[in-house]
Amino acid sequence: MSIAHVSETQHRTADAEPSRTVDERRGIAALEAWVARIAALTRPDRVVWCDGTRAESDRLTKQLVAEGKLIRLNPEWRPNSFLARSDPDDVARVESRTFICTTRQEDAGPTNNWVAPDAMRAELDGVFAGSMRGRTMYVVPFSMGPLGGRLSQLGVQVTDSAYAVLSMGVMTRMGSRVLDLIEAGEPWVATVHSVGAPLAPGERDVAWPCNPTKYIVQFPETREVWSYGSGYGGNALLAKKCFALRIASAMGREEGWLAEHMLLIKLTDPRGRSYHIAAAFPSACGKTNLAMLRPSVPGWRVETLGDDIAWLRPGEDGRLWGINPEAGFFGVAPGTGESTNATAVETLWGNTIFTNVALRDDGDVWWEGLTDTPPAHLVDWRGEDWTPSSGRPAAHPNSRFTVAAAQCPQMADDWEAPDGVPIDAILFGGRRATNVPLVVEATDWRHGVYIGATISSEKTAASEGTVGELRRDPFAMLPFCGYNMADHWAHWLAIGDALRFDRAPRMFQVNWFRKGADGEFLWPGFGENARVLEWIAGRVAGEAGAVESIIGRLPVVDEFDVDGLDLPDDALEQLFAVDVESWRQEADLTEEFFSGFGSRLPAALATELAALRYRLAAAGS
Repeated sequence: MSIAHVSETQHRTADAEPSRTVDERRGIAALEAWVARIAALTRPDRVVWCDGTRAESDRLTKQLVAEGKLIRLNPEWRPNSFLARSDPDDVARVESRTFICTTRQEDAGPTNNWVAPDAMRAELDGVFAGSMRGRTMYVVPFSMGPLGGRLSQLGVQVTDSAYAVLSMGVMTRMGSRVLDLIEAGEPWVATVHSVGAPLAPGERDVAWPCNPTKYIVQFPETREVWSYGSGYGGNALLAKKCFALRIASAMGREEGWLAEHMLLIKLTDPRGRSYHIAAAFPSACGKTNLAMLRPSVPGWRVETLGDDIAWLRPGEDGRLWGINPEAGFFGVAPGTGESTNATAVETLWGNTIFTNVALRDDGDVWWEGLTDTPPAHLVDWRGEDWTPSSGRPAAHPNSRFTVAAAQCPQMADDWEAPDGVPIDAILFGGRRATNVPLVVEATDWRHGVYIGATISSEKTAASEGTVGELRRDPFAMLPFCGYNMADHWAHWLAIGDALRFDRAPRMFQVNWFRKGADGEFLWPGFGENARVLEWIAGRVAGEAGAVESIIGRLPVVDEFDVDGLDLPDDALEQLFAVDVESWRQEADLTEEFFSGFGSRLPAALATELAALRYRLAAAGS
């Protein structure tokens, strides 16, 4: 949580047209010219270059506390920690206002909002003109991944939000050392952010400036992000979803690597053998809990490498290597508690920025799920008095914590390895009450890509739409892929071709959420999910058995480790049951989903679907 003031300069008069070519963004002179052009467009009162020191972090937090934009928490409970409350209309990512602007609409694909680049630039020129008047424009150079690492990338964000600067200091490697790499000629991704709330002379600022009109715009072809109107989360921390997924996924396609919405963990067995695992889970499917899992199985250990994003690159050795490009966690607070994720709770002991959680009377924070029993009185995320009888949540459902990953007590010792770690297994998960077994192994890389492309979760009574209807989220990347999703699948297939057959990660589908006929979950989940990881590690090591099914390889039920679990007699049979008729319906839904991508659908995935239909027909005859 550090930021430093290097120099302050009045903005220089310059052509307001921002740089729009990747090749031009090399060297300090190019960076300074770009900053001057953005300043000439947005007209801030001053420009501050940041170098990532603790002194600047302290200065900024004191400034924000004095302005009423941060609340300092009780240092006895949360040292060097702060609470921010956003505008009630600025609380989450805004997917409807998130755009992928490519020259050709078909390159953005049917799952993205597309606007022609020239048309969008004309709109942005209008809204950004003078948008920073009365404010400071901060220049934040940052690295995604360890500085100088083989898989790392550089970026620069300009922003008029000190809150965003502090958060970027947690979430990235930010500061003057990045400028040294830029001076040496390393390219960088250009990101521009304004809350869209210019101040007239003498006008008093509000606690959370923002604008009702919002834009979160990615230009993958020129590697730029422009965000306007929001100060919250992924709308303002442009290194995260905007750069690390939408722009980076397009970069990876051009350069032969992958940017994925995946956690990374290191699993160690009782014999001391370690396995590195990447996993893609849509929202509400237990992603963070797996990233910080505490196994219930004696002798097994899980260490965290990353909780949200992974960059994966084929190595010269024929293996797939991965890094967590982030330096911090930007996690959802509600539901995070001692019983669900004790590791996360321990990580938040101090040096944390909380946003939209509740404030206790003793100056600490609280949110639903932190403890079983809520305090008798709180000040809620809107700043209003709250009691358990208030009939509304005390913390916003999307309230967040921002904390350095290094504070996590179970970070792996190789989480910042500059060349990354070798990936042994890739998991895909969804929330399925029916059909999908607890775990199934893909027969090969192509089959694994098919599984990733068809990830889905079933809607519940609390979701929009029909109960049981499938909500598709291929590779858990639906909101985050910076180009046509079908081309993303094709790129995964091409990555497989770049790996050695005997060294490529094994691929699996997991499902902690299958229910029995009584509507109850069949699997206890949480720490018991280590039993699934145990089987996966056994498959990687060539020691665990499997049986072939029409959808892939399943565990041998009698060999699956359930020692000490109190499961119903037929629970395992239900967890691994494959119903032919239900899978016929699944195949029909998959064909309908695939049809939306037209001729861009890779032939290999159409072949996988046809092969599944063939096996279903044979099984039903």
